[in-house]
Amino acid sequence: MTSTVPETTGTDPHRAVPGQASAPAAEVELSIGGMTCASCAARIEKKLNRMDGVTATVNYATEKAKISYPDGIEVADLIATVEKTGYTAEEPPPPVPAAGDEGDAQAAPPAAGGELVSLRQRLFVSLALSVPVVLMAMVPALQFDNWQWLSLTLAAPVVVWGAFPFHKAAWTNARHGAATMDTLVSLGTLAALGWSLWALFFGHAGMPGMRHGFEFAISRSDGSSSIYLEAAAGVTTFILAGRYLEARSKRKAGAALRALLELGAKDVSVLRGGKEVRIPVGQLAVGDRFVVRPGEKVATDGTVVEGSSAVDASMLTGESVPVDVTVGDAVTGATVNAGGRLVVEASRVGADTQLARMAKLVEDAQNGKAEVQRLADRISGVFVPVVLLIAAATLGGWLGVTGDATAAFTAAVAVLIIACPCALGLATPTALMVGTGRGAQLGILIKGPEVLESTRRVDTVVLDKTGTVTTGRMQLQDVFTAPGVDEAELLRLAGAPPRWRRGRARRP
Repeated sequence: MTSTVPETTGTDPHRAVPGQASAPAAEVELSIGGMTCASCAARIEKKLNRMDGVTATVNYATEKAKISYPDGIEVADLIATVEKTGYTAEEPPPPVPAAGDEGDAQAAPPAAGGELVSLRQRLFVSLALSVPVVLMAMVPALQFDNWQWLSLTLAAPVVVWGAFPFHKAAWTNARHGAATMDTLVSLGTLAALGWSLWALFFGHAGMPGMRHGFEFAISRSDGSSSIYLEAAAGVTTFILAGRYLEARSKRKAGAALRALLELGAKDVSVLRGGKEVRIPVGQLAVGDRFVVRPGEKVATDGTVVEGSSAVDASMLTGESVPVDVTVGDAVTGATVNAGGRLVVEASRVGADTQLARMAKLVEDAQNGKAEVQRLADRISGVFVPVVLLIAAATLGGWLGVTGDATAAFTAAVAVLIIACPCALGLATPTALMVGTGRGAQLGILIKGPEVLESTRRVDTVVLDKTGTVTTGRMQLQDVFTAPGVDEAELLRLAGAPPRWRRGRARRP
């Protein structure tokens, strides 16, 4: 969905004026697929920003790209650039007029249910297989004759099947000349497995009675008799656990946004030819008149044209006392009619309603980036190439100094394995996303991630009026009774249904 932005008078949008940023002609938000780490987002962002006049921000946590682009560039060009980078991109579906339907469409979590199930299956199977491998490698008492072959049998499915998403992503990125965190995971685990296979079949590690010592001191050993199956299986399981928890966090954050949008009504009674017709909220149009009975939600923003009542607007204002409305007063969608019958004329529907704008505010806050996240993205963008260079330098350095290919390869593999479980660029966007989603659940709308980040420096909160911070519910503070009246009996009568109280009052 694009929105036009006025251009700067007298400025050519295709040419950047020194000292002055050219005004973008339009903005678009794309859904990005295939990202597996923060360096993926940094790479896409870099490619898009290289286009003339384009300013892009890619958020790994929400898997969305917010792009400003000038005239002369089409959305198809932006999508093609992302696809050439090795990822997928598409425009979000057009907004559905219904507030509830639109919320379901826009607030869908980035991690689809199928992906979450697949990650969970790989994690649990890998965990069950890798735990015995790690225990046998770390506890010499468990190392029976030929234990190393059982370790290979258990670890191989973890490295090949459990880590398949990492291998697939690494291969895809390699085809486009890029390296990401998945490159490290894939190279490290496959190198550890490959070395172990060489040591088992061509070295001394496959001999019966081989023992794998465990000690905290660092000492040199014969690489041909050492296996790294526990490292390969353990790293794979560790990374899978991180990816699964990340996907769950994103799904919960999306659920918070959906819960906010589900506050709206689902259907409404519209007046058509003097009769009430029940229709979905999505079919409401500006100018339609609809009926709101006591206890029902106001379907959309509008103006009261008939009747008077009290409307509970606590979901918007936090005020626990219902607000009296009559003919000519404005009412807001998703508020509750607490009194009489109202006839309301719709003034805003769909994405224009106040509830939809609130949801958009939360969504924009989740899509934005705080300064600390930008720093993490910049670091992650160069982290992988630096690690690969260090591993290559380690291999070359050991070969040059010792001439021992076994020791050199062992050291290089150690560099890759140590660098694999890197959560750089993951914790920050996930924390910001979950924070804004949790705030929405608690009725706190956070304008952007930079606002959330700046709250660590807040020491004083100033409120503009009384009642701003409330629970939205009235509570009984104290009870004062006349002489001879029991407090419990008074509370029982006060809490009784109105009809019962009237009948009780008529009794002698």
